[in-house]
Amino acid sequence: MSNKYQVCTRCVMDTTDPDIHFDQQGVCNHCHYYDANYRKYIFTPEQAESNLNKWAATIKSEAKGKYDSIIGMSGGVDSSYICYLAKKMGLNPLCVHFDNGWNSKTAVSNIKKIVDSCGFDLETYVISWPEFKDLQRSYIKAGVIDIEMLTDHAIMATMFKLRKEFKLKYILSGTNFKTEHGMPESWIWRKQDLKNIKSIHRLFGTRKLKEFPTMGSLKFLMSLKLGWGGTYVELLNNINYNKEAAMETLKKEFGWEYYGGKHYESVFTKFYQAYILPTKFNVDKRKVHFSALIHNHEISREEALIELSQPIYEPIALINEKDFVLKKLGFTENEFDQLMKEAPKAHTYYGSDEKMIKFLKRIRG
Repeated sequence: MSNKYQVCTRCVMDTTDPDIHFDQQGVCNHCHYYDANYRKYIFTPEQAESNLNKWAATIKSEAKGKYDSIIGMSGGVDSSYICYLAKKMGLNPLCVHFDNGWNSKTAVSNIKKIVDSCGFDLETYVISWPEFKDLQRSYIKAGVIDIEMLTDHAIMATMFKLRKEFKLKYILSGTNFKTEHGMPESWIWRKQDLKNIKSIHRLFGTRKLKEFPTMGSLKFLMSLKLGWGGTYVELLNNINYNKEAAMETLKKEFGWEYYGGKHYESVFTKFYQAYILPTKFNVDKRKVHFSALIHNHEISREEALIELSQPIYEPIALINEKDFVLKKLGFTENEFDQLMKEAPKAHTYYGSDEKMIKFLKRIRG
């Protein structure tokens, strides 16, 4: 990365991504990655309908019990739209919500509206708050960037457990290329790194973990290779997915409500993305989200730049939500502010299974 600050001339990604690079026209590697891949996700209306019909027939034909699939629900737009599609496809999924103690009222309301309207069953997994609080405090004290890997790891482990319990092969995933591509590798960490979680908690935690759901990298990779983990079906990658259009459909069909930003359906995720990341790590994930929407022709570059010039947090909201989060996590403001000033640490600074993953990749070629 050059020492000179630079913004892509096509999207809004910039040199806060340490691995970004630009061509002679100032267009970044994320744009080139999009150009090389987006055609796989462009369909005519007839093709999109055919894709969904084929998946519906396949999933129904392999159902072994009451449910034919499983959906992880957050109350956000992507998972909510997956439920909408599942209903249209005539599927009967088991909806699963992972409650880590940070649900917003909007998220809870959205989930209830959609599940009730679709007539789907909902299984809510409530995590042990004392354990999860201890883990989040540990990660904040450790100074690593991906605090959210704790939630993602637990969701993955929980979904694996429930899928196995109910003998469900298909997981309907809200993952989609069009609105989620371009995340810099340095801004996240591998969610299955259980060794990293245990190492950081061992150093900074204060209580024993008894209920936190786990699933390490080796088991995860083996489950994918041998089919133990089921089959992930990315329905949004089988249609011409447009986030704005999806939100309008959800509002019309269910009275769904928007929560103000990507993943802001969680109180902690909002605070993490809108305060911790920019304050401690100089990372503004809005740049990734806006850039994906620029590529998907949902927002112009000029509109994105105007949005980025605005504060991520409204001042009053920041005061109130910071106070709420710190009290819930048991930090004093002085203690937390000092942690925000300390230099970030790489996840590999602590115990990690990164070497094992690199070795496995080498022997697999």
